[in-house]
Amino acid sequence: METVVQSPTSRHTIIRIDTEYPTQFVDLTSELEACVAASGIQSGLLNVQSLHTTAAIVVNEHEPLLLTDIAGLLERLVPQDAVYRHDNITRRSVNCVLGERPNGHSHCRALLLGATAALNVVNGALQLGRWQRVFLVELDGPRTREVSLLMFGMR
Repeated sequence: METVVQSPTSRHTIIRIDTEYPTQFVDLTSELEACVAASGIQSGLLNVQSLHTTAAIVVNEHEPLLLTDIAGLLERLVPQDAVYRHDNITRRSVNCVLGERPNGHSHCRALLLGATAALNVVNGALQLGRWQRVFLVELDGPRTREVSLLMFGMR
């Protein structure tokens, strides 16, 4: 019997995205698939992490009416024009930036959606369901965003 020894490997990548709208769904799936293919990992995990507190990572269907529905749901649950203590710079004592835009709603929306997604890599490819796509959800745009990708597994 032949023994096959596989060594674990990992790869880290940062991707940058320029968003155009206050709320925007940016489909990252093709770029993630290319990163997984380039890594050579056959079996493992891809962790996708937003490096921002006002942007999220979600897995869902890329259907324009659904994405509009999700944006509408976020607005109903966390209205932009509500009062957020975070927006009162005169009362905040930490993480204050001169000229900061009022974005308490964006932080609250991000909390509902989450900052990461862990995705299986099987036979060298992302294992996604038929309609599943991976999105960066911009909640405070337009901005330049960074997404950290950590792939680890066996070649």
